[in-house]
Formats: sequence, C-alpha cells, structure tokens
Amino acid sequence: MTEPLAPALVARVATELSLNPQQVISTLALFAEGATLPFIARYRKEATGGLDEVQLRDVRDRGEYLREMEERRAAILKSIDEQGKLDDALKATILAADTKQALEDLYLPFKPKRRTRAMIARERGLGPLADALWEGGLDDVALQTKAAEYVLPEVDGKPSEVPSADAALQGARDILSEQIAEDAVVRGWVREVTRAKGVVKSTVIADKKSDDSKFKDYFDYSEPLGTIPSHRMLAIRRGETEGELLWRVEAPLEEINARLAREVIGARRASAQLTLVATDAYKRLLAPAIEVELRVELKTRADDEAITIFGRNLEQLLLSSPAGEKRVVGLDPGFRTGVKVAVVSATGALVHTDTLYLHQEDRFAGAIRALITRFTPELIAIGNGTASRETETLTKAALRELDAPANGERPQVVVVNEAGASVYSASDLARAEFPELDVSLRGAVSIARRLQDPLAELVKIDPKSIGVGQYQHDVNQSRLKQRLDDIVESCVNRVGVEVNTASAALLAYVAGIGPGLAQSIVTLRDSKGGIASRADLKAVPRLGAKAFEQAAGFLRVRGGSHPLDSSAVHPERYALVERMAKDLGADVRSLVGNDTLVDSIDLSKYVSADVGMPTLRDIVAELKKPGRDPRAAFEPPAFREDLTKPADLLPGMVLEGVVTNIVAFGCFVDIGVHQDGLVHVSQLADRYVKDPNDVVQVGQKVKVTVQSIDLARGRIALSMRKDAGTPGAPAARADAGGTRGDVRAHERTQERGSNRT
Repeated sequence: MTEPLAPALVARVATELSLNPQQVISTLALFAEGATLPFIARYRKEATGGLDEVQLRDVRDRGEYLREMEERRAAILKSIDEQGKLDDALKATILAADTKQALEDLYLPFKPKRRTRAMIARERGLGPLADALWEGGLDDVALQTKAAEYVLPEVDGKPSEVPSADAALQGARDILSEQIAEDAVVRGWVREVTRAKGVVKSTVIADKKSDDSKFKDYFDYSEPLGTIPSHRMLAIRRGETEGELLWRVEAPLEEINARLAREVIGARRASAQLTLVATDAYKRLLAPAIEVELRVELKTRADDEAITIFGRNLEQLLLSSPAGEKRVVGLDPGFRTGVKVAVVSATGALVHTDTLYLHQEDRFAGAIRALITRFTPELIAIGNGTASRETETLTKAALRELDAPANGERPQVVVVNEAGASVYSASDLARAEFPELDVSLRGAVSIARRLQDPLAELVKIDPKSIGVGQYQHDVNQSRLKQRLDDIVESCVNRVGVEVNTASAALLAYVAGIGPGLAQSIVTLRDSKGGIASRADLKAVPRLGAKAFEQAAGFLRVRGGSHPLDSSAVHPERYALVERMAKDLGADVRSLVGNDTLVDSIDLSKYVSADVGMPTLRDIVAELKKPGRDPRAAFEPPAFREDLTKPADLLPGMVLEGVVTNIVAFGCFVDIGVHQDGLVHVSQLADRYVKDPNDVVQVGQKVKVTVQSIDLARGRIALSMRKDAGTPGAPAARADAGGTRGDVRAHERTQERGSNRT
C-alpha cells in the first residue's frame, strides 16, 4: 500500500486544486486501497465530497508527483550526507525546495559527474587561486602576479600541466565558471529569464529547401517560447525528426550577460578576469544546459496539450451515438480489390461475407438487392475510405430500384469513419475472433459493428490508430497511453457493459477487471450458456471480493435474476432499495421504472453514515430509467449525393458535415468528398473562440460554407460563421504546420481578438 502524504503535502494539493483537505485525504486513501477512478467517481461520492473524474485524476496525479518528489528529496539528502557535505543550512534549503527542478538545481554541485575542466584545475592545485579571484581583494595586475606562483615545471621531460600564469588563470576561471553555473539561484533566474523572453527559432537545412515541403512555413520562423502553441511546436519537432529543420531556443543574451557580469563582478576588483568568468559560465555551461532543459519543457508542454486534445476527441468519438441492435450490412470500399461485404446480426454476429466490384455495376446492384432481400438489414454502413462515395452512389441507386419491402422501409445508408479498421483486421484480437476469415473481410465486420455500437468496437483498436489525435506518434508514449486508457475506461464504465454479449476487449476496460479476468468471464459465460445474475460473477476464477466491488455496478445482466442487475445500482445497495420498496408496500420489480412510486420515496429516511444524498439521488435516477444509455440518439449525416470529390466543390456552397477531429487551431469536418475540410478556430463562430471544444465536438453534425479549395495541396477551407458567404467576409487560409494544416495568419487575428476581449 502506498504511504499517505504528509499533512503539509495534503494541504498543498488541496490549495492548488481548490479542494478541502479531507477530500484529498479520502481520495488518495481510496486510490491507495486499490479503488479505480470510475468506481470512486460513481460509488464513493460521500467520501470524496462529490469530486468528478477530472478532479479525482488531478488529485491522483498531483499526489503522485509530490510523492515522487519526496522520494527524490530523501535520496538527494542521503547522497550529500554520505559525501560529508550536508550542513544544516543546505539541508534546510533542500527541505524548502518545492519543485523537482529546484531539487535538481540544489543537487547539481554534489551530483557525481565525469571529470570536468574545473576538476582538472583543482587537481592541479589551482583551487586557492580561484578562491583569491573570488574573494575580490586583488585587481587584475596583482592577480597576474599571484598566478605566476602556480606555474608548474616540467617533470621527467613531460610538458607542464600549468606552463604559465595565463594557464593558471584559465584553470582558476574554469573552477569559478562551474561554481557559478551550478549555483541554484543563478541557474534559476537564467532559466526564468530565458523562459519569459526566449524565442523558438527554426531554420531549414540548406539542401532540404523545397516549395513542396509541408514544413515550408517553418524554414525561417520564430515565436516567443512562452506562447508558441503545441501544434506548432510539434510541427517544428517533426520537421527536425524528418531532417528538414533545425531549431533552437534563442535567449535574450544581452540581458543575461549584463546581469550575470554585474552579479559576478560586484565589488570585486579583478573585473577583466571576472568578465571572462561570467561569459564562459554562461556560454559554455549555462546556455547549453538551460536550452536542453527548456527544449524538454517545451516538448512536455506540447505533449500535454496534444494528449489533452487527443483524449477529449477520443472521449467524444467513443461516446458517439450508437445505432443499437439493428441488422447491418458493412461495406469496406475498394476499387482494385473490390468492396468487401459483411452482414452482421442485431447482436453483431457475422452471418455472411462477400466481395463485389464497382466496375461491374449491374452485378453490384443485383448483389446488393439480393443481400437486402435475403437478410433484411435495417442499415448499410459504408467505410469512408477510398471509393466510399462511388460505393455509396451505386448502393443508393440499387436501393431505388428495389421493390418496396413489406414494412415499406428500405435500409438506411450511413457513411462510417473507418479509421483503424485495417489495424483491427490484422490484429491478434481479430484473428482470435475470426480465425478463418480473410483479413480483408474483417474490416467490413468492424465497419458494420462500429455503426451498431462505436464504443464496443473501437475499444478493440489502439486509440492512436483511430485518427482523432494531433501528432499522437510524436508525444510521450507512456503518458499518452495512461491518458487514453483512463479515457477508454471512463467511457466504458459510464455507458455500462452487458456481460452476456460484450467482447473480452470491452470487458477488459470495466473497472477492476483487466484482460485476464475479462477472458475468464467470457469462458464462464460460454460454459454456462450465459450469466444469470451479477452474483454469478463471484464464481469467475480469480475474481475476488475487491474486483467484484469495483466492477459489479458497471456490469449489466439484462433479464437477470435480480431486477437491479440491469441497472447501475451497485449490489452493495440492493438491500437499501429492497428496504425502500418494502416501506412503500411494494417489491423491487414493481418499483423499477415506476416514476410515481419512486417519487414517493422520502430519501431523508435512508441517509446513514455511509450513504448520503448524492448516492440516494443516483439510486432514484436509476430506478426511474434503469441502465439508461447516456449517449445521444443516433442520427446519421446527410451528404449531398452529387458531391463525391474535392473538385466538385465550389466556394460558397453550404453543406452538412460531421466533425471528425478537433485540434488546437480548429476542427476537421467530413463533407463526403474523401478529404476532410478545415474550419479554422477563427471561422467556428461569429464571436471570438479560444478553445474549439467550446463550439464543437467529435461526431457533431454541422453546417459549413466552403471558402476555398486547394486541389494541389489537398486542402479545403470551411467556415461555420453565419456571414461566411458574405462578400468581404474573412476567409480561412490553410497553411502548413500541422499533420493536416495550420493557419497562422488567423491565429494572429485570434490572438489580437483575445487581447481586446
């Protein structure tokens, strides 16, 4: 079990996050006991004071940071003490340090390192000369005379290690340069000045200069270090990785050198020597070290922003509206290899596969009509990749020629984002699900199923392959995985999982389960022909009391032996609900879904030491709508059938589209022409927008106006402003700088607008 934080650190977390200290203590205690974030957020509201998942995550992460900092502090104190250099003043300074960086600055002079020029100078006996220079009593002339005393003769014909007074002074300066560069105070202010006034500067590698480069906007580019946004920083870093750009941090040299010289010289008399010391300390030691630190800091900051954007987009995509239990034909479009067909039942079971060819139009149409007659699907899902619109056009034409079904309704055609389907097709999970099925047909199954339930299908795919991120392959992969795992787990548990139909991949994300237990649940389910109640889960091998406590409330057993098994009411509260029903003279089954009866419950009667009003209100909400899916109702977009490629577009067209990705500088919208268009942040609304997420979310249907089409660069500029079609209205310009583009001119406009707001 993790040791609890000291009271002072608890108070610090509480202050930083504007929470009550008891909330922090209770939250960290729950995490230390092995409770999962979704479980704490849903079922332990009384203990945490109703903290939501974001607040709980912040408490967990900040607590972990401070715990690691305390471990590092202890290690540093031990190391310096073992060197015999830990006095009371230094110990007090180390104990007062409040960041990891401050600790490392204090430890730097004592940190074991390879031999430096200063070490060599001390070995040659030049320490006293350096002390004399630093004490300041000698001027430059007197110091030159004193330095002559440290000249060493040749030994056995070997050259002297200190052949002259100038060499002695050089050694003394080396000692002082290192001393200054390792001073925590000096290092701190140099870092802060550079951070506040430094500039990120990128240049093109001479032989890589090309007008076709996606990095051409960064061939000669600079922006303040403190304000450069994540997508531009990541674009510059990618340009460096791909060998087209070089970049550096340019510090305010005049200001730093002038201040450093003043502090080093002070009242000391040897100003010429000390000026050389200050210059060397900064240029040789401080500047490179601080630049490395700030480059890491810039990457960390850009990573954090990109990971936040990715996580937010992923959450919105995972919670996209499900079509539900409907029979679906999935079509994975293709020209040369054909359109792969997969028919799935209402529960997602594969019932038929085929391959059709677009160039055989009559045969294609006949096959589509035959599939509909034979399997009576309610929906046709078409992947949005290559040949998508051609497949959609032929499919709809075939439907128009189909005799009206008995129910009078033809299946609805829906274009589905197929990002990641090919990754799933070749995965071990897909091979396990469909060992005999050709890899090319598995993608059609995924497309059909993700229309039925996006969450259940997308959890089978590495989130980085789903296509809703920004430079996801460039950011810190361990931090990205942690955040994405948190997001997927949160979404799965928010929706709930039907234990008798869920895949092992979906069950693995239920709080407290994991891959091993998920497979054990599936094995038990298959051997018993289904799980009859939540209580049956206790028979799953290795699923102990703790795992059951964490998972049970998120697992649904439709038609289970207990009427609450299909709800989000936790089994630990079944007895409480039974008591409520008994007090009303009813049974639990008649209470579920009966709003009138539920509204008559006097909740105040059931408040106890461990059950407060937050939990009671959650129970009442579940009793009214047990197992309610929090996702919005399914409603597919309507693309114009006459527009199938970017060349069909004209400026001024008003179209319906679907938001596919949100980035720091705007959002991308699928308008049904194979190429997503960019709505820059300046074009999202008729007002100033700082964060695109304030206006749009992934999967949202939007109305957009086409502003410009750049066929050569594959870019479409769109607007959601009401005045977008008005002559003279500002137009978005899609410049390079992101994976799919960057719009710097309009960002500057936005920044000016921010200053006015």
